[in-house]
Amino acid sequence: MLLRKDYTCPLELVHDMMKGKWKCIIIWRLRLGATTPSNLLKDIQGITEKMLHQHLKELIDYGIVSKNTYGKYPLKTEYFLTTMGEDILKALEIYQKVGIEYMLKNGQENILKEKGLI
Repeated sequence: MLLRKDYTCPLELVHDMMKGKWKCIIIWRLRLGATTPSNLLKDIQGITEKMLHQHLKELIDYGIVSKNTYGKYPLKTEYFLTTMGEDILKALEIYQKVGIEYMLKNGQENILKEKGLI
């Protein structure tokens, strides 16, 4: 995805970078540390391999995620957050907190307990 050249404000730019159903979830998972695509597929319920690779490519292009590829056989690739990714993670932590508070206020405590979030 190419970024536009004209924006109303920097927030609009970041919004364009983060567009997509799975990008925030991928970043949230990577907060736990570097991991392989196969582990991301296992950990992110509902994502397809195609969407995972597409979103990872875009996140790399934007400098939010990076990867290490190890040249041994079998080839191993691990993805991890960059400094920018860690900055975005701080915003996602606020989103997570707001989501938890909203769910608690709306009688969804049982879902939070099932997920181990409270």
